[in-house]
Amino acid sequence: MFSRIPRSLLSLAIGGFGIGLTEFVIMGLLPDVAKAMDVTIAQAGHYIAAYALGVVVGAPLLVLAGRTLPPKKMLLTLMVIFTVFNGLSALAPNSWTLLFLRFLSGLPHGAYFGVGAVVAGRIAGPGKAASAFAIMLSGLTICNIIGVPIATYIGQTISWRASFGLVAVVGLITLAAIKMYVPDYAAENKGGSVRGEFVIFKNSTLWFGILIASIGFGGFFAWFSYITPLLTNVTGVSKEHVPYFLSLAGVGMTVGNWLGGRLADQMSPIKAVVYLLISIIIVLILDSVLAAYMVPMIILTFITGANAMALGAPIQVLLIDSSKESPLLGSSIGQGAFNLGNSLGAFLGGLPLAAGLAFNSPLWVGAALAFVGLLISFRLYRTTASR
Repeated sequence: MFSRIPRSLLSLAIGGFGIGLTEFVIMGLLPDVAKAMDVTIAQAGHYIAAYALGVVVGAPLLVLAGRTLPPKKMLLTLMVIFTVFNGLSALAPNSWTLLFLRFLSGLPHGAYFGVGAVVAGRIAGPGKAASAFAIMLSGLTICNIIGVPIATYIGQTISWRASFGLVAVVGLITLAAIKMYVPDYAAENKGGSVRGEFVIFKNSTLWFGILIASIGFGGFFAWFSYITPLLTNVTGVSKEHVPYFLSLAGVGMTVGNWLGGRLADQMSPIKAVVYLLISIIIVLILDSVLAAYMVPMIILTFITGANAMALGAPIQVLLIDSSKESPLLGSSIGQGAFNLGNSLGAFLGGLPLAAGLAFNSPLWVGAALAFVGLLISFRLYRTTASR
């Protein structure tokens, strides 16, 4: 299968693997990091939110700062930032330093996927942009099958710091792959004003897409951010077996990512989003109701990961299609919106835990966020249908 994929897309996927590693490994190590930093699990959830906030801030700022650079040079610069700050995270001496470094580590995330999505579209050609983006994103999803479980095992048996050191190593490999294989395309913007970039925000469809990504997708992170305490305290999974569940979620994400790319290439992106948000609401409710039962949770862990990640490609295509005047900025803003959903889901999902409610309570927060995203999607679907 991989032999038929261009090396340029595989190089972008390696970067996605590294980004997935730093974004998701903290979730498997949340109790360990909380203990090491002498904070509660709910407070450790702020490390997840800080990273996501870095994505939200960094996506537009870094793209605008590098808007005149060729995409390949921009990708290399972003991966240098990623590698340095993840390496420093492994050396964080206290909680506040780690919180700040998590924020800095998140800065290049959205811009990398945003620029990479546009580059992937160029490599694949017309009509295949969603599938090409799905290939790049497959690095992130495959990471959840092998990378996150391995890094979680390393973090639990050696040190969580070793896991972040592994992220920095993947960053170095990505730099070499991009340097060798990604084509040298011309810059999207060769000197236009910053004000000209912001014309895309006059398009209401872009705003709808941002809201769907930041609210609806947040439902997934209300579940995934606290999956470890849910499994160990409610389902009865031993700490040593949590990596297997994370790997299962990663398999689901990989399947869902492929499915989302196919759906977005074969039907309107907003129609695919509506279907997927309806199903994820149902799945999150089932997660909460059946959390105490091992077999249903095994099945639902796979389904939840698949359902959530299938949303990625349709929303990304919707955002790029609605920002033709500045596709790099629009695509990056979209990645920032996804991670605003990450931060929102982690923060809101932690509130009932901080209030002393059960470990399945974040799932109801997730279902509520997905429902709000569905209402917004219905509004956009009706608007586009009327046109």
